[in-house]
Amino acid sequence: MANILVVDDELGIRDLLSEILNDEGHQVELAENAAQARAARGRARPDLVLLDIWMPDTDGVTLLKEWSSSGMLTMPVIMMSGHATIDTAVEATKIGAMAFLEKPITLQKLLKAVEQGLVKAAGRKPLVPQAAVLHAADLTVEAAMTGGVAVAVVELGPQATQSFLLEKPLRDARDEFEKAYFEFHLAKEGGSMTRVAEKTGLERTHLYRKLKQLGVDLTRGKRAA
Repeated sequence: MANILVVDDELGIRDLLSEILNDEGHQVELAENAAQARAARGRARPDLVLLDIWMPDTDGVTLLKEWSSSGMLTMPVIMMSGHATIDTAVEATKIGAMAFLEKPITLQKLLKAVEQGLVKAAGRKPLVPQAAVLHAADLTVEAAMTGGVAVAVVELGPQATQSFLLEKPLRDARDEFEKAYFEFHLAKEGGSMTRVAEKTGLERTHLYRKLKQLGVDLTRGKRAA
């Protein structure tokens, strides 16, 4: 269980995040503006802060700067906004924010970002599925904007390792990963489109169209088998 401070001027957002995080077993403190957030941080250091950018008194980036300059930025901070820009994300991550989530925030992205923040705060290695070991670097701006992780190397199995360059547009990096992902499953299933569709959760027609779009060699899995 962790102590999480949620800072957002919208009551609905505060209530929703509080309910989700409480269900996950965390203790949640709420603040509707920067003044309340300062007071909460002054009383005790939270394990993690979810901080909205656009607030009526002081915006979240300014508050982040205050904490950083005063030595109080000693916990992971995840920024939130429904009107974020790349420049804002760059500024926040340079100051010290570890992630940047766009509203509306999906449950999966919220829980993933919170887990990563708490792991970082505790200095532990993150728990990952055995089927795919992710070696994570610091979040890139593109990954932070989507609540994702900057992945340098993905080990898809004992004999399948794929490296990815992070210095490229998000769309290109995603296509590169998806191509490697589908090639792995094609090889594993001996080129069977039916079994690959079942494994990846895609309809067979959608899968075939996706593979053609990515330029996947459809005969590769059969040759490997």
